[in-house]
Amino acid sequence: MKGCYCLIININSPKTIKIGKKLGKIHFDEGHYIYVGSAMNSLMARIKRHLSNEKKLHWHIDYLLENAEITDVIYNESTRKVECELSEFIASKTNGIAGFGCSDCTCKSHLYYFKNRNEAIECVLNAYDSIAMPCTFFKK
Repeated sequence: MKGCYCLIININSPKTIKIGKKLGKIHFDEGHYIYVGSAMNSLMARIKRHLSNEKKLHWHIDYLLENAEITDVIYNESTRKVECELSEFIASKTNGIAGFGCSDCTCKSHLYYFKNRNEAIECVLNAYDSIAMPCTFFKK
């Protein structure tokens, strides 16, 4: 199964976290973040990997998730890669963390800040609506 996904991530207190080798230390405010990703080979395996506590640190998101909790996952199944379209919509609504998760595209970020969970979820649903792509909540 192929598709894209948005992780809703909670950071329960302000933290400075070292993200990979190139991004370095980044300050994260308390609140919720949307991470936009894609898996054009095995979508469910990728989502489950993100939800797992047992993984090698590889992507930027892996470093963040060592210090945060995924509260929700919203995804779509499609051979059409809509990751950057979703990211661009979300970027128009809030601030992103520069360079996070977007080393393989021209987006400025794939991680976005929201003060609360409901606003983050609403933004993801609106992003999917904006590109007429049905989406589903992943059941943990």
